[in-house]
Amino acid sequence: MRRIRKPNRLPGFGLSMGFTLFYLGMVVLLPLSAVFLKTFALSWERFWEIVLAPRVLASFQVTFVTAFLAALVNAVFGLLVAWVLVRYSFPGKRFIDGLVDLPFALPTAVAGISLTAIYAENGWGGSLLKPLGIQVAFTPLGITIALVFIGLPFVVRTVQPVLEEMEKEVEEAAVSLGAYRFRTFWNVLLPQLAPALLTGFALAFARGIGEYGSVVFISGNMPMKTEIAPLLIMTKLEQYDYAGATAVALVMLIVSFLLLLFINFMQWRLSRRMVRV
Repeated sequence: MRRIRKPNRLPGFGLSMGFTLFYLGMVVLLPLSAVFLKTFALSWERFWEIVLAPRVLASFQVTFVTAFLAALVNAVFGLLVAWVLVRYSFPGKRFIDGLVDLPFALPTAVAGISLTAIYAENGWGGSLLKPLGIQVAFTPLGITIALVFIGLPFVVRTVQPVLEEMEKEVEEAAVSLGAYRFRTFWNVLLPQLAPALLTGFALAFARGIGEYGSVVFISGNMPMKTEIAPLLIMTKLEQYDYAGATAVALVMLIVSFLLLLFINFMQWRLSRRMVRV
């Protein structure tokens, strides 16, 4: 007997899927394939010579370490900001909620110039920290602060909807059973927030790896010290070393993809664990 194919509830799947694949191919896959094709023009010896150069390795270290630390800071304080915006009512709440999205709308170059002016030795922030022996501008610390600034909204906006949907009765039941506040947060709330928190961390980390505008001013761009990988790519492009620039970009692309894949895998495992519970 011939099997009757049931129509989709929502019509237009074929056209929508075709447009989606075409759009992703033109916007995402085509530029990425150009990076691979340009890098393949190099021999393996030349490729490893470029990516293992001391200056390139130093830029990788600065980029990935500062992006990771900034994402870690944002995971902690982004959760705190989202908690305050969801659980408390206070004057000016809407204004503060709007300020969270400011790094999205503010040009990154403006953010970099502002942070440099504040944390330079002659700025009001840098002048207060200078007697303590703390230098922010033109150091990895300054890069981390810039990445914290541009990455905070990713954590807040991914955690905030989950907090709004959580039932307060679960917390009240845990407290009524004798659980302390910290234990309630650790055993009841955090497992539910973990997938969203990991997503925000991954987004902030990915944004930090590729950030250029807000970092290029406050970093000082000193090779082997505060030079980030995106700036090194721009330097190679200005020197018409296109193969070298794409080789560095390819390494960043592969490492970023593997790290994000690992974080998404951990998020999937946490989600499955929550469903089982």
